[in-house]
Amino acid sequence: MPKTALYNMEGKAIGEVELSEEIFAAPINESAMHLMVRSYLAAQRQGTQSALTRGEVRGGGRKIYRQKGTGNARHHGNRAPQFRHGGVVFAPKPRDYDLSVNKKVRRLAFKSAMTAKLNAGEIIVVDKLELKEAKTKLMAGVLKALQAEKKALVVLPEPEESVVRATANLAEAKVSYVNTLNVYDILNAGKVVLTKAAKESVEEVYA
Repeated sequence: MPKTALYNMEGKAIGEVELSEEIFAAPINESAMHLMVRSYLAAQRQGTQSALTRGEVRGGGRKIYRQKGTGNARHHGNRAPQFRHGGVVFAPKPRDYDLSVNKKVRRLAFKSAMTAKLNAGEIIVVDKLELKEAKTKLMAGVLKALQAEKKALVVLPEPEESVVRATANLAEAKVSYVNTLNVYDILNAGKVVLTKAAKESVEEVYA
């Protein structure tokens, strides 16, 4: 069973914690992780783009000149794509970019991401995260002590208002909860900071 150091908020190792082998020592499946990242990024797209085709542009109902005898190309209206103010060829229309991924693949990708992060030494387990005040300076100090000041993903078992507010103004930090944790955020983070309670919740949900 894999183990990792347990730290306090001052960045000092105060012991070790055992990690679930099923989550933190799983076979790494890059294809599953890639599919989940694609699915996450696709879901961020609004899909509200829209342009008018030649049939939707206003005007252009009258034939611009006679069919024969002018020496010019044959045209009907002046709203064809080659004309100024004409319609757009293959105009983009609103669409849904969602990419569905089944539950087994989602779980496989999550376990792969957590294992990859642990193997890279980028998972930090803290005994607790409690701030006296919701001050950005205090949270920045905690992350610096844990050597996680660059692109930190702080995972909590449930909302902790002081931590959330203190982290909000840190450009290099993001707070997530066990029930909203996703593969993209895990892989995109420099360090994943889990409280001990969050680690136990993750193991309970995904193991």
